[in-house]
Amino acid sequence: MSPLRVIGGTARGTHLKDVPGDSTRPITDRVKEALFNILAQDVFNSSWLDLFAGTGAVGIEALSRGAAFVRFIDINKSAVETIRHNLEHTRLAGKAEVLQRDAFSQFHQQSDKIFHYIYVAPPQYKGLWQEALNQIDAHPDWLAPDSWIIVQIDPREYNPRSDVNFTEFDQRRYGTTLLVFFEKVFPAKNQ
Repeated sequence: MSPLRVIGGTARGTHLKDVPGDSTRPITDRVKEALFNILAQDVFNSSWLDLFAGTGAVGIEALSRGAAFVRFIDINKSAVETIRHNLEHTRLAGKAEVLQRDAFSQFHQQSDKIFHYIYVAPPQYKGLWQEALNQIDAHPDWLAPDSWIIVQIDPREYNPRSDVNFTEFDQRRYGTTLLVFFEKVFPAKNQ
């Protein structure tokens, strides 16, 4: 695998440190470029929650492209140290918050911020993406009205869902990576 790097924005070309060991599965440049081509100018001034953040590559790419804020969450101490290093190296630390905690604990407290994008890329084959979506669905106050949830999984992990507060609207497959896009459902207005 080629070295991790920022592919667009103010930190373009900056190499990122990888998390030691095999506890994370970094996003490839191809998938990251495709994702940010889909999001395009909507990234500017947005807020992100990067769950199971790993190296922080997705949130850092968002910051480099003009996102206003990213909260990175990972339970792994090595991942948290890597994210902090990568943020300092890219000079983007001032627009970020890095928390070492279980990703699900985020939703067990009252929302202190709303997010336009929640990126979910958990360890594979453990059903954690499904549990993350269950938690998000049960706590919609973390979502901005026009928010998206983006899940990065192996295509073999995918199962259709039926949720109350968001709905799937797109999928994109890139080899062994599947991006699944969900958007917040607006409540029906009284007639």
